[in-house]
Amino acid sequence: VKSEAHEGDSVMVSVLDTGIGVSPQDTDRIFNTLFTTKPDGMGMGLSICRAIIEAHNGRLWFSPNTPRGAVFQFTLHANKSVSAGA
Repeated sequence: VKSEAHEGDSVMVSVLDTGIGVSPQDTDRIFNTLFTTKPDGMGMGLSICRAIIEAHNGRLWFSPNTPRGAVFQFTLHANKSVSAGA
């Protein structure tokens, strides 16, 4: 997990893994509600994450983590007046 300043007053957070990644046939539906690749999954996790981030005027997306895995990234507007411990 890493975070960095992004365009203007935004912060970008990246979460990288080296798992099996996202198959090409799933890329267009990975954020759809009720979509899952797991036998016991509900298909709510990424859909809820995207809804929360978009409700805060952010954006969530993913890309391959070559040679294995995926990189999930999101941006949110940062409030410069907030200090640690506030």
